[in-house]
Amino acid sequence: MKRWYVVQIYAGYENAIKKDIEKAIAEKGANEFFGDILIPTAKAKQAFELALGKPDKTAQQLFPGYLLIEMELVPEAMRLVESSPKVIRFLGGKNPVPLSKKEIDRVISQIKGEVALVPKKSEFEQGSEVDIAEGPFAGFVGVVEKIDEANERLTVMVSIFGRMTPIELGFSQVKR
Repeated sequence: MKRWYVVQIYAGYENAIKKDIEKAIAEKGANEFFGDILIPTAKAKQAFELALGKPDKTAQQLFPGYLLIEMELVPEAMRLVESSPKVIRFLGGKNPVPLSKKEIDRVISQIKGEVALVPKKSEFEQGSEVDIAEGPFAGFVGVVEKIDEANERLTVMVSIFGRMTPIELGFSQVKR
C-alpha cells in the first residue's frame, strides 16, 4: 500500500531532486512502488492583497529542504530514493513513519490554494528601541537597525563606551 513519506533533502534543490528521483524511477522500472512526489509550496497572501482582493502570484515553500513522496515502503524503493544525489534521509531514519491522512490532506489543500497562508507580521520595526534580555549584552537598550525575518535575527545598535556598535541577536534575545 502506498503511503506518504517525508524525505529530507538539500534546501534549494527541491525541483532538481524531484526530477532526479522521477528519472531514476523510470530507468529502474519501479513505477509500481511510487505515486506522486510533491514539493510542498503554497500561495502566501499579503494582508493588503487579502483586503483588496488582488491575486498573489508568488508561491513560498512550506517546508524548504523536504519532499513528500507517495510510495510503498519496500527496501528497493527506499534505496532508490536514498541513493539520489542531495537526498539526506527519510524522516524517521531506518523505519520511516508515514504521514497521517489528516496531515497529508492539510498539505495538499495548502498546495491547491484552498488554505491561504498569511505571513505573520514582525513585532520588531526598524528604528524602534528594544531591551536585550539574553547574552553578554543583557540589560542594554538598543535600536533596531536591520531585521532578518527569514532567520529571525536582528541587527541592533548599542552604545558601548560611547560608540554605537552593531550587534546581531536572535528574536528570542530581545524584548520590545
